[in-house]
Amino acid sequence: MQSPFDTRFDLPMAVPASRQLPARSLRALALVIVPVAIAAAAIAYPMLAQARVRPSEGFSPSMPQAMPAKPADGSIFNVNNGYAALVEGRRAHAVGDPLTIVLVESLTTSKSAAGKKQKNGGFSFTPPTAGPFSFINPNALNPSGSSSFNGQGNASQTSTLGGQVSVTITEVRPNGTALVKGEKRLLLSQGQEWVQFSGIVRLGDIDADNSIVSTRVADAHIEYAGNGTITGASREGWLSRFFSAISPF
Repeated sequence: MQSPFDTRFDLPMAVPASRQLPARSLRALALVIVPVAIAAAAIAYPMLAQARVRPSEGFSPSMPQAMPAKPADGSIFNVNNGYAALVEGRRAHAVGDPLTIVLVESLTTSKSAAGKKQKNGGFSFTPPTAGPFSFINPNALNPSGSSSFNGQGNASQTSTLGGQVSVTITEVRPNGTALVKGEKRLLLSQGQEWVQFSGIVRLGDIDADNSIVSTRVADAHIEYAGNGTITGASREGWLSRFFSAISPF
């Protein structure tokens, strides 16, 4: 009677030599699979890159809430017909009102660092010229050492952005500020470009022509990008980036 604790392990049978692929066939198969995989990756990469480079979501224009129609009651004044206060005029102040952001961004950064270190040391010993230690060479007992380090680094960057982009008021807050968002898209023959902008403005800083400079916008988010064949030509290829990543030099 076999014990229930007895365990039997069946070793896998060796593959007959007649079914094993020769080394020449394996090499030939590898020579076919590797180029096909590289070609497939080369075809799929532009499509993946094109799908990845796209405008960010959340910059669609905000629309004002539709006010219910007021029935005719014989009154001349009707706020639903586009009422604007005398002190406000036609300046943007409500949700959905458009205003123009004048981009005057200019940023220059510079950083420099330097370090230097030097250290010298020595030891001298003169053995006696007579006696049992007279055979010692005096030059062998004069060790010395030195170490030095000199490092320097510099970094600088300059960025400038100009132009205009119109946005809409998304939210009006009790403290007199408003959240604005908007974008501008340009569809060209070789791709598309877009400018996206969002930030917080003070309603009192809006000029009479419904414009405000971007330097007066708090928490500004500005994105200028594009895609297409011209933009893709300026990027490094996927195979070149792969070898650059694994290169130890």
